[in-house]
Amino acid sequence: MSFLVFLLCGFAGGLLGGMGMGGGTALIPLLTIFCGVEQGAAQGINLLAFLPMAAIALRIHAKNGLLAKEGLIPLILPALVFSALGSLLAAWLPSAALKKGFGAFLVLLSFLQFKSAFACRKAEKKRA
Repeated sequence: MSFLVFLLCGFAGGLLGGMGMGGGTALIPLLTIFCGVEQGAAQGINLLAFLPMAAIALRIHAKNGLLAKEGLIPLILPALVFSALGSLLAAWLPSAALKKGFGAFLVLLSFLQFKSAFACRKAEKKRA
C-alpha cells in the first residue's frame, strides 16, 4: 500500500511540474502529509525528482524553439551556487523551521497568484 501512495504522489508532482506549476509545490506537501516523510527528506526528494523533470522540459522547450539562449550563463551560474547553498541550509535547519518556511512560501505564492489572476481579469475587462 505504501508503494502505491508514493507512486501516486510522484505522479501528481510530476504531472503538475510538467504543466509548469512547479512539482515541488505539490510534491513536498504530498510526501509530508500522506507519506509521513520528514520535511528535510521531502525537500531532498523533490530536488532529486526535479532533475529529470527539468531535463525533459528543457529538451521539449528547446525542440519547440521556446528556449531563449541569451543570458543563460549569468542565470545558470548564480542558480547553481545558490542551489548548493540552499541545500546546505536546508540540511542544517530543523524540520520545524523548514515546515514553517515552506508554508509561508506557499501562502505568499498563493497571494501572488490570486493578485496576478485578478490583474489579468481587470485588464481584460478594460480591453472589452
